[in-house]
Amino acid sequence: MNITATKTDTANVLVTAKIENSDIEKNLNKLAKQLAKTANVDGFRKGKVPVAIIKKMYGEKLIQDAENEAVQDIIDGAKKDLELKVEDIIGDPSFKKYEKVEDGVDVELTISLKPTIEAEGYDKLAPSFDEPTVEADEIESRLNKLLENNAPFKKLTEERALEKDDQASFDFLGKIDGAPFEGGKAEGFELIIGSNQFIPGFEDQMIGMNKAETKDVTVTFPKEYQAKDLAGKEAVFTVTLHEIKARGSVELDEEMVKKLIPGDDDATAQTVTNKIEEQIKSEKVAKLYNEELKPKLIEALVAEYNFDLPQNIVEQEIDAQVNKKAQDMSEDELAEYKDNNAKIDELRDSVREDATNSVKATFLVDALAKKEGISVNDQEVSQTIYYEAMMSGQDPQQVIEYYQTNNLLPAVKMGMIEDKLFSKIIGLDK
Repeated sequence: MNITATKTDTANVLVTAKIENSDIEKNLNKLAKQLAKTANVDGFRKGKVPVAIIKKMYGEKLIQDAENEAVQDIIDGAKKDLELKVEDIIGDPSFKKYEKVEDGVDVELTISLKPTIEAEGYDKLAPSFDEPTVEADEIESRLNKLLENNAPFKKLTEERALEKDDQASFDFLGKIDGAPFEGGKAEGFELIIGSNQFIPGFEDQMIGMNKAETKDVTVTFPKEYQAKDLAGKEAVFTVTLHEIKARGSVELDEEMVKKLIPGDDDATAQTVTNKIEEQIKSEKVAKLYNEELKPKLIEALVAEYNFDLPQNIVEQEIDAQVNKKAQDMSEDELAEYKDNNAKIDELRDSVREDATNSVKATFLVDALAKKEGISVNDQEVSQTIYYEAMMSGQDPQQVIEYYQTNNLLPAVKMGMIEDKLFSKIIGLDK
């Protein structure tokens, strides 16, 4: 077997080889002999099955395994010839050619290597910014909203229709195509109208109902709804309103301070105000970072540093971006790409620059994070997901399990490392 391995640049290796028929036959015989020792075949004692019988029984599978073993020998040979370290190789080799010919198989593949990155002076690329300020009226508005949200609900003293921000107590029975479904019924259910706790459109249609009124509410379950048997389906809920409660008024007294800042016996009304100011400022900084500072820094880093990129990884990112675009296409648009290689290549070329910059940025973040000693452990990732789930009203454990099942944790961790790194470079971590 002839193997030629060449570094086309510091991040890519081109390997060409010819697998001879004799190489495949040799591997096939070896694999057949191994299988003959363990195979159970009627009429033969275990370990005594003739190799010819094994070849006949497992012919195609054995040939495939023999070819795969030959390919692995090619890869191992290339690693040895170029003294490639396992930790420097990224992903699986990508085949550019695998052509069966009369005397064997012609193979051409590429191996991707971690880029060599020498980045200095990146702190000078940090975009300048004015630190956000918080006005007194912003603090007052947020405080009033906080007090309003913590005010107790009280029964209405006068008769009126249900309004947004009221608390409704009601019964409901949901049906799809006239048939009740599991989880679609409740009695005495309490809901704050406008909390968006229910399916989109449900709460809006309840506004204007009067006490003791019964009304049919028609909604469509979101396509990504967690219960797959309900996702995307239209349902009719028969709703009977029993009681309406409205928020009472509340002052920032000692009792409310303890409720808002539990566990701090020294907390005062000023403490609450200070916390609100910190929160608003933090929100403004986060908005500034995500919408302006982070994009500017990434753009500057990508423009400043040049290094060879592993083309296999770039092509994978192009695949991902093309697939994302395809998800937003109509059936007619998708049909235009079917069996049209030229149009597909045109689409791939349209995202190539963005995909290349994305891969470049990823490797830069990884290199700079190591240089700065920045890392994120699994517990930090779980805590972040847990907190965000709590804030959005979702079940934290279910969200974490979803991320685990769909292998999304590495991406979350990478994002957290990126934010830590960029915050340090920009000067937001002080």
